[in-house]
Amino acid sequence: MFLSVLSAADPTEEPTPPSLQDAQESATNAASWVEQNWSTWLSIGLRVLLIVVIAVALRIAVRRTITQFIDRMNRTAQAVDGTALGGLLVNVERRRQRSQAIGSVLRSVASFLIVGTAALMVLGTFQINLAPLLASAGVAGVAIGFGARNLVTDFLSGVFMILEDQYGVGDTVDAGVASGEVIEVGLRVTKLRGDNGEIWYVRNGEVKRIGNLSQGWATAGVDVTVRSDENLDRVRTVLAEVGEAMSKDEPWNERLWGPIEVLGLDSVLLDSMVVRVSAKTMPGKALSVERELRWRIKLAFDRAGIRIVGNPPLQPDGEPAADPTAGMAPPSAYANTSSPQSQSASPIAPPPAVVPSNVTK
Repeated sequence: MFLSVLSAADPTEEPTPPSLQDAQESATNAASWVEQNWSTWLSIGLRVLLIVVIAVALRIAVRRTITQFIDRMNRTAQAVDGTALGGLLVNVERRRQRSQAIGSVLRSVASFLIVGTAALMVLGTFQINLAPLLASAGVAGVAIGFGARNLVTDFLSGVFMILEDQYGVGDTVDAGVASGEVIEVGLRVTKLRGDNGEIWYVRNGEVKRIGNLSQGWATAGVDVTVRSDENLDRVRTVLAEVGEAMSKDEPWNERLWGPIEVLGLDSVLLDSMVVRVSAKTMPGKALSVERELRWRIKLAFDRAGIRIVGNPPLQPDGEPAADPTAGMAPPSAYANTSSPQSQSASPIAPPPAVVPSNVTK
Protein backbone atom coordinates (compact mmCIF):
# COMPACT_ATOMS: atom_id res chain seq x y z
CA MET A 1 0.00 0.00 0.00
CA PHE A 2 2.83 2.30 0.81
CA LEU A 3 4.39 1.63 -2.59
CA SER A 4 1.11 2.35 -4.30
CA VAL A 5 0.84 5.70 -2.56
CA LEU A 6 4.38 6.60 -3.59
CA SER A 7 3.68 5.63 -7.11
CA ALA A 8 0.51 7.77 -7.14
CA ALA A 9 2.45 10.74 -5.82
CA ASP A 10 5.27 10.41 -8.25
CA PRO A 11 5.87 13.88 -9.74
CA THR A 12 7.37 12.43 -12.87
CA GLU A 13 4.02 11.03 -13.89
CA GLU A 14 2.18 13.41 -16.21
CA PRO A 15 -1.37 14.45 -15.15
CA THR A 16 -4.11 13.23 -17.39
CA PRO A 17 -6.02 16.07 -19.11
CA PRO A 18 -9.75 16.36 -18.29
CA SER A 19 -11.95 14.75 -20.77
CA LEU A 20 -14.97 16.23 -22.48
CA GLN A 21 -17.20 14.15 -20.28
CA ASP A 22 -15.62 15.61 -17.11
CA ALA A 23 -16.11 19.17 -18.35
CA GLN A 24 -19.70 18.36 -19.25
CA GLU A 25 -20.34 17.00 -15.76
CA SER A 26 -18.77 20.09 -14.12
CA ALA A 27 -20.90 22.44 -16.23
CA THR A 28 -23.99 20.41 -15.46
CA ASN A 29 -23.28 20.57 -11.72
CA ALA A 30 -22.65 24.36 -11.86
CA ALA A 31 -25.83 24.96 -13.83
CA SER A 32 -27.86 22.88 -11.45
CA TRP A 33 -26.36 24.72 -8.45
CA VAL A 34 -27.14 28.10 -10.01
CA GLU A 35 -30.64 26.90 -10.91
CA GLN A 36 -31.21 25.85 -7.33
CA ASN A 37 -29.93 29.11 -5.75
CA TRP A 38 -30.77 31.84 -8.27
CA SER A 39 -34.12 32.49 -6.69
CA THR A 40 -32.46 32.96 -3.29
CA TRP A 41 -29.88 35.31 -4.74
CA LEU A 42 -32.53 37.30 -6.54
CA SER A 43 -34.62 37.57 -3.38
CA ILE A 44 -31.62 38.74 -1.32
CA GLY A 45 -30.58 41.24 -4.00
CA LEU A 46 -34.08 42.67 -4.26
CA ARG A 47 -34.29 43.00 -0.48
CA VAL A 48 -30.93 44.77 -0.29
CA LEU A 49 -31.86 47.05 -3.17
CA LEU A 50 -35.19 47.88 -1.57
CA ILE A 51 -33.55 48.61 1.80
CA VAL A 52 -30.94 50.88 0.20
CA VAL A 53 -33.52 52.75 -1.88
CA ILE A 54 -35.81 53.29 1.09
CA ALA A 55 -32.88 54.40 3.29
CA VAL A 56 -31.59 56.89 0.71
CA ALA A 57 -35.06 58.29 0.02
CA LEU A 58 -35.86 58.56 3.73
CA ARG A 59 -32.53 60.26 4.47
CA ILE A 60 -33.03 62.81 1.68
CA ALA A 61 -36.59 63.52 2.81
CA VAL A 62 -35.63 63.93 6.48
CA ARG A 63 -32.66 66.17 5.73
CA ARG A 64 -34.73 68.31 3.37
CA THR A 65 -37.45 68.64 6.00
CA ILE A 66 -34.93 69.70 8.62
CA THR A 67 -33.35 72.22 6.22
CA GLN A 68 -36.74 73.74 5.39
CA PHE A 69 -37.53 74.00 9.08
CA ILE A 70 -34.24 75.78 9.77
CA ASP A 71 -34.77 78.15 6.83
CA ARG A 72 -38.23 78.98 8.13
CA MET A 73 -36.75 79.82 11.52
CA ASN A 74 -34.22 82.14 9.85
CA ARG A 75 -36.91 83.85 7.77
CA THR A 76 -38.99 84.43 10.89
CA ALA A 77 -35.99 86.01 12.62
CA GLN A 78 -35.28 88.25 9.61
CA ALA A 79 -38.94 89.30 9.38
CA VAL A 80 -39.01 90.68 12.92
CA ASP A 81 -35.56 92.24 12.62
CA GLY A 82 -35.75 96.02 12.51
CA THR A 83 -38.99 96.23 14.45
CA ALA A 84 -39.35 97.13 18.11
CA LEU A 85 -39.88 93.49 19.03
CA GLY A 86 -36.90 92.45 16.96
CA GLY A 87 -34.66 95.05 18.56
CA LEU A 88 -35.63 93.99 22.08
CA LEU A 89 -36.01 90.24 21.93
CA VAL A 90 -34.48 88.85 18.74
CA ASN A 91 -30.91 88.79 17.53
CA VAL A 92 -30.66 87.62 13.92
CA GLU A 93 -27.09 86.35 14.20
CA ARG A 94 -27.93 84.53 17.40
CA ARG A 95 -30.98 82.89 15.85
CA ARG A 96 -29.01 82.00 12.72
CA GLN A 97 -26.16 80.29 14.59
CA ARG A 98 -28.56 78.55 16.94
CA SER A 99 -30.70 77.26 14.07
CA GLN A 100 -27.63 76.09 12.13
CA ALA A 101 -26.30 74.24 15.15
CA ILE A 102 -29.66 72.60 15.82
CA GLY A 103 -30.01 71.70 12.14
CA SER A 104 -26.54 70.17 12.05
CA VAL A 105 -27.24 68.05 15.12
CA LEU A 106 -30.63 66.89 13.82
CA ARG A 107 -29.27 66.03 10.38
CA SER A 108 -26.33 64.09 11.85
CA VAL A 109 -28.57 62.15 14.23
CA ALA A 110 -31.10 61.37 11.48
CA SER A 111 -28.38 60.21 9.07
CA PHE A 112 -26.76 58.03 11.72
CA LEU A 113 -30.04 56.37 12.69
CA ILE A 114 -31.19 55.77 9.11
CA VAL A 115 -27.85 54.52 7.76
CA GLY A 116 -27.17 52.39 10.83
CA THR A 117 -30.59 50.77 10.72
CA ALA A 118 -30.26 50.09 6.98
CA ALA A 119 -26.82 48.52 7.44
CA LEU A 120 -28.12 46.18 10.16
CA MET A 121 -31.07 45.19 7.98
CA VAL A 122 -28.75 44.42 5.05
CA LEU A 123 -26.55 42.25 7.26
CA GLY A 124 -29.63 40.49 8.57
CA THR A 125 -30.73 39.81 4.99
CA PHE A 126 -27.50 37.88 4.39
CA GLN A 127 -28.32 35.82 7.53
CA ILE A 128 -25.33 37.14 9.42
CA ASN A 129 -25.51 36.79 13.20
CA LEU A 130 -25.62 40.35 14.51
CA ALA A 131 -25.19 39.53 18.20
CA PRO A 132 -21.34 39.42 18.17
CA LEU A 133 -21.24 42.52 15.99
CA LEU A 134 -23.51 44.47 18.32
CA ALA A 135 -21.56 43.28 21.34
CA SER A 136 -18.27 44.37 19.74
CA ALA A 137 -19.78 47.75 18.82
CA GLY A 138 -20.98 48.18 22.39
CA VAL A 139 -17.55 47.42 23.80
CA ALA A 140 -15.91 49.77 21.30
CA GLY A 141 -18.41 52.50 22.15
CA VAL A 142 -17.70 52.14 25.87
CA ALA A 143 -13.94 52.27 25.24
CA ILE A 144 -14.27 55.37 23.07
CA GLY A 145 -16.57 56.94 25.64
CA PHE A 146 -14.03 56.44 28.41
CA GLY A 147 -11.11 57.59 26.26
CA ALA A 148 -12.83 60.71 24.93
CA ARG A 149 -15.15 61.45 27.84
CA ASN A 150 -14.21 65.13 27.89
CA LEU A 151 -15.08 65.47 24.22
CA VAL A 152 -18.38 63.65 24.72
CA THR A 153 -19.18 65.81 27.75
CA ASP A 154 -18.44 69.01 25.82
CA PHE A 155 -20.56 67.87 22.89
CA LEU A 156 -23.58 66.85 25.00
CA SER A 157 -23.38 70.05 27.07
CA GLY A 158 -23.24 72.12 23.90
CA VAL A 159 -26.27 70.35 22.45
CA PHE A 160 -28.37 70.97 25.55
CA MET A 161 -27.20 74.60 25.83
CA ILE A 162 -28.27 75.25 22.25
CA LEU A 163 -31.56 73.38 22.51
CA GLU A 164 -32.48 75.14 25.76
CA ASP A 165 -31.30 78.52 24.40
CA GLN A 166 -29.36 79.32 27.56
CA TYR A 167 -27.39 82.05 25.74
CA GLY A 168 -26.64 83.17 22.22
CA VAL A 169 -24.54 85.51 20.11
CA GLY A 170 -24.59 89.03 21.49
CA ASP A 171 -25.44 88.04 25.07
CA THR A 172 -23.26 89.12 27.96
CA VAL A 173 -22.74 86.10 30.19
CA ASP A 174 -20.80 85.08 33.27
CA ALA A 175 -19.66 81.49 32.76
CA GLY A 176 -17.70 81.25 36.00
CA VAL A 177 -14.36 80.50 34.35
CA ALA A 178 -14.71 83.59 32.11
CA SER A 179 -17.16 86.38 31.39
CA GLY A 180 -17.85 88.61 28.41
CA GLU A 181 -19.93 88.92 25.26
CA VAL A 182 -20.75 85.76 23.33
CA ILE A 183 -19.38 85.97 19.76
CA GLU A 184 -19.80 82.32 18.72
CA VAL A 185 -21.66 79.30 20.08
CA GLY A 186 -20.42 75.87 19.06
CA LEU A 187 -21.20 72.31 20.04
CA ARG A 188 -17.86 71.95 21.84
CA VAL A 189 -16.50 75.46 22.52
CA THR A 190 -18.09 78.84 23.21
CA LYS A 191 -16.14 81.99 22.33
CA LEU A 192 -16.43 85.02 24.63
CA ARG A 193 -14.97 88.50 24.18
CA GLY A 194 -13.86 90.02 27.47
CA ASP A 195 -14.05 93.63 28.60
CA ASN A 196 -10.47 94.31 27.47
CA GLY A 197 -10.98 92.76 24.04
CA GLU A 198 -9.50 89.35 24.79
CA ILE A 199 -11.22 86.23 23.41
CA TRP A 200 -11.95 83.35 25.77
CA TYR A 201 -12.45 79.82 24.46
CA VAL A 202 -14.64 78.08 27.03
CA ARG A 203 -15.33 74.36 26.73
CA ASN A 204 -19.01 73.66 27.18
CA GLY A 205 -18.31 70.76 29.52
CA GLU A 206 -16.47 73.05 31.97
CA VAL A 207 -19.40 75.43 32.38
CA LYS A 208 -21.15 74.61 35.65
CA ARG A 209 -23.30 77.74 35.82
CA ILE A 210 -24.32 80.50 33.43
CA GLY A 211 -25.33 84.02 34.41
CA ASN A 212 -26.98 85.63 31.39
CA LEU A 213 -26.98 89.40 31.78
CA SER A 214 -28.83 90.02 28.51
CA GLN A 215 -32.11 88.22 29.10
CA GLY A 216 -35.18 89.74 30.73
CA TRP A 217 -34.32 93.18 32.10
CA ALA A 218 -31.60 94.97 34.06
CA THR A 219 -31.67 97.41 36.97
CA ALA A 220 -29.92 100.78 36.98
CA GLY A 221 -29.30 102.12 40.48
CA VAL A 222 -27.77 105.48 41.47
CA ASP A 223 -26.93 106.55 45.02
CA VAL A 224 -27.15 110.34 45.52
CA THR A 225 -25.27 111.61 48.60
CA VAL A 226 -26.40 115.00 49.92
CA ARG A 227 -25.75 116.93 53.11
CA SER A 228 -27.75 116.08 56.17
CA ASP A 229 -29.30 119.54 56.40
CA GLU A 230 -30.88 119.46 52.90
CA ASN A 231 -34.64 119.49 52.42
CA LEU A 232 -35.64 115.96 51.48
CA ASP A 233 -38.89 117.05 49.82
CA ARG A 234 -36.94 119.39 47.57
CA VAL A 235 -34.41 116.67 46.76
CA ARG A 236 -37.23 114.25 45.88
CA THR A 237 -38.89 116.85 43.65
CA VAL A 238 -35.69 117.57 41.71
CA LEU A 239 -34.96 113.84 41.26
CA ALA A 240 -38.51 113.21 40.04
CA GLU A 241 -38.19 116.03 37.49
CA VAL A 242 -34.89 114.62 36.25
CA GLY A 243 -36.39 111.15 35.87
CA GLU A 244 -39.47 112.41 34.04
CA ALA A 245 -37.38 114.50 31.61
CA MET A 246 -35.01 111.61 30.92
CA SER A 247 -37.91 109.23 30.26
CA LYS A 248 -39.11 111.49 27.42
CA ASP A 249 -35.76 112.05 25.67
CA GLU A 250 -34.29 109.92 22.90
CA PRO A 251 -32.85 107.28 23.07
CA TRP A 252 -33.44 106.86 26.78
CA ASN A 253 -37.19 106.41 26.39
CA GLU A 254 -36.49 103.09 24.60
CA ARG A 255 -33.80 101.94 26.99
CA LEU A 256 -35.94 102.60 30.05
CA TRP A 257 -38.54 99.87 30.59
CA GLY A 258 -40.10 101.57 33.58
CA PRO A 259 -40.26 104.92 35.35
CA ILE A 260 -37.29 106.23 37.28
CA GLU A 261 -38.28 105.84 40.93
CA VAL A 262 -36.93 107.58 44.02
CA LEU A 263 -36.82 104.72 46.49
CA GLY A 264 -36.06 106.94 49.49
CA LEU A 265 -33.27 107.17 52.02
CA ASP A 266 -30.77 104.37 51.82
CA SER A 267 -28.68 105.54 54.80
CA VAL A 268 -28.44 108.55 57.15
CA LEU A 269 -25.12 109.66 58.67
CA LEU A 270 -24.06 112.62 60.81
CA ASP A 271 -23.00 114.79 57.87
CA SER A 272 -24.67 113.14 54.85
CA MET A 273 -27.70 111.28 53.53
CA VAL A 274 -27.89 108.76 50.68
CA VAL A 275 -30.97 108.79 48.45
CA ARG A 276 -31.50 105.76 46.25
CA VAL A 277 -32.76 106.15 42.65
CA SER A 278 -33.59 103.06 40.57
CA ALA A 279 -35.01 102.20 37.14
CA LYS A 280 -35.71 99.07 35.10
CA THR A 281 -33.79 99.13 31.80
CA MET A 282 -33.20 97.14 28.65
CA PRO A 283 -30.74 94.25 29.15
CA GLY A 284 -27.16 95.41 28.83
CA LYS A 285 -28.03 99.13 29.04
CA ALA A 286 -27.98 99.62 32.80
CA LEU A 287 -24.46 101.09 32.89
CA SER A 288 -25.16 103.73 30.23
CA VAL A 289 -28.43 104.69 31.94
CA GLU A 290 -26.65 105.09 35.28
CA ARG A 291 -24.01 107.39 33.76
CA GLU A 292 -26.57 109.58 32.04
CA LEU A 293 -28.69 109.71 35.18
CA ARG A 294 -25.73 110.85 37.31
CA TRP A 295 -24.90 113.53 34.73
CA ARG A 296 -28.43 114.93 34.76
CA ILE A 297 -28.75 114.79 38.54
CA LYS A 298 -25.52 116.74 39.01
CA LEU A 299 -26.62 119.46 36.59
CA ALA A 300 -30.07 119.68 38.18
CA PHE A 301 -28.64 119.91 41.70
CA ASP A 302 -26.27 122.69 40.64
CA ARG A 303 -29.19 124.67 39.18
CA ALA A 304 -31.31 124.07 42.30
CA GLY A 305 -28.49 124.91 44.70
CA ILE A 306 -28.59 121.52 46.41
CA ARG A 307 -25.27 120.71 47.97
CA ILE A 308 -23.68 117.33 47.36
CA VAL A 309 -21.25 115.98 49.92
CA GLY A 310 -17.77 117.15 48.98
CA ASN A 311 -18.81 120.53 47.52
CA PRO A 312 -17.56 123.77 49.17
CA PRO A 313 -20.22 125.47 51.33
CA LEU A 314 -22.33 128.08 49.55
CA GLN A 315 -21.91 131.73 50.69
CA PRO A 316 -24.99 133.91 51.27
CA ASP A 317 -25.51 136.72 48.79
CA GLY A 318 -23.87 140.05 49.81
CA GLU A 319 -21.46 138.57 52.30
CA PRO A 320 -17.76 138.45 51.41
CA ALA A 321 -15.99 135.17 51.55
CA ALA A 322 -14.09 134.48 54.75
CA ASP A 323 -10.35 135.05 54.73
CA PRO A 324 -8.74 131.63 54.44
CA THR A 325 -5.68 132.84 56.39
CA ALA A 326 -7.69 134.15 59.33
CA GLY A 327 -7.34 130.96 61.30
CA MET A 328 -3.60 130.67 60.75
CA ALA A 329 -1.19 131.34 63.63
CA PRO A 330 1.35 134.21 63.27
CA PRO A 331 4.92 133.26 62.45
CA SER A 332 7.01 132.30 65.47
CA ALA A 333 10.35 133.92 66.39
CA TYR A 334 11.75 130.47 66.95
CA ALA A 335 11.35 129.72 63.22
CA ASN A 336 14.42 131.97 62.51
CA THR A 337 17.64 130.26 63.65
CA SER A 338 19.49 133.60 63.93
CA SER A 339 16.94 135.19 66.26
CA PRO A 340 17.90 135.77 69.96
CA GLN A 341 15.07 133.46 71.03
CA SER A 342 16.41 130.58 68.94
CA GLN A 343 20.01 131.16 70.07
CA SER A 344 19.05 131.27 73.76
CA ALA A 345 17.01 128.12 73.39
CA SER A 346 19.74 126.18 71.59
CA PRO A 347 21.86 123.81 73.76
CA ILE A 348 25.38 124.83 74.81
CA ALA A 349 28.05 123.05 72.79
CA PRO A 350 30.64 121.04 74.84
CA PRO A 351 34.28 122.35 74.97
CA PRO A 352 36.72 120.71 72.57
CA ALA A 353 38.85 117.90 73.88
CA VAL A 354 42.48 118.81 74.83
CA VAL A 355 45.19 116.47 73.58
CA PRO A 356 48.38 116.24 75.81
CA SER A 357 51.53 117.44 74.09
CA ASN A 358 53.76 114.65 75.46
CA VAL A 359 51.78 111.97 73.62
CA THR A 360 53.92 110.65 70.81
CA LYS A 361 52.67 108.91 67.76
